[in-house]
Amino acid sequence: MSKPTDLVQGTLDVLILKILALQPLHGFALAQRLKQISGDVLQASEGSLYPALHKLEQEGWIDAEWKPTENNRRAKFYSLTRRGHRELERQISDWTRLSSAITHILSIEEA
Repeated sequence: MSKPTDLVQGTLDVLILKILALQPLHGFALAQRLKQISGDVLQASEGSLYPALHKLEQEGWIDAEWKPTENNRRAKFYSLTRRGHRELERQISDWTRLSSAITHILSIEEA
């Protein structure tokens, strides 16, 4: 099975919000968690992950705090804000509606 190299536009944002709703994480751990949860199907490169985190922080949907990692290195840990929780709910609703419509179209029998 081929691995998708790019996520659908905007999908990375909602995936980051969902993973951070589970627990605060630093960027590298977040990327690893995405890969783990998706069964190695989805991955986010540093070139897309960190700009997305920066954008989400500017939107006020996540907060960042410097803390030591499990290896005693300093890293920026990201966590969801209240606004981020509301935005996550909105994006899940939008994604559910969109994916349902796409699934419906793809399930139509060919003539």
